[in-house]
Amino acid sequence: MSVRPAVLLFDLGGVLIDFAGLGALQRLLKSSESEPALKARWLACENSEAFGCGKVDLDDFADRFVADWQVPLEREAFLAEFRGWARDWLPGAQELLAILRPHYRLAALSNCNPVHWARLVDDLGVEAAFDIAMSSHHLGLRKPDPAIFTAALARLEVPASQVLFFDDAGVNVEAARAAGMMGAVVDGPAAIRRDLERRGLWEF
Repeated sequence: MSVRPAVLLFDLGGVLIDFAGLGALQRLLKSSESEPALKARWLACENSEAFGCGKVDLDDFADRFVADWQVPLEREAFLAEFRGWARDWLPGAQELLAILRPHYRLAALSNCNPVHWARLVDDLGVEAAFDIAMSSHHLGLRKPDPAIFTAALARLEVPASQVLFFDDAGVNVEAARAAGMMGAVVDGPAAIRRDLERRGLWEF
């Protein structure tokens, strides 16, 4: 059996939440650009990075994004479309958290922004599913920056060695491990359960 963690820390999009992301952007732009190329462009987008760290306001983000990406929509129409990228809980996610919560402290650490966070909190009830839910735009930092894991640990008030972190991006899991956490790359609730079973932590 692995060391029993005090906290299970989850990314949201692609792990517990269905996030349309690149596919929605590709359809919106009617782009023939490959997904890897579009992903590289997205990750290099300074405006999205700044919005996800809480460094630009909503209108500035929308206006810059529409201009930079040549989105064929006005600001308000784009923001309505953008909000919908955070779709819903992945099948089985809420049930998984309900099983785990009596046995572990549950926390979320997401690279997010005010638009998607509002959707997650107001419409999907994400905050209520965790003991603590943290977003990059609140912390002013984004994964895989090592500082975001330091900030998260300060909020959790536990040593890194007592945290098991789940994310769908290997680079983020590597950063969490470098910070002293346990970590696993997963792509949904079934993969989370399999990892817990493998570690001998699914005891119920």
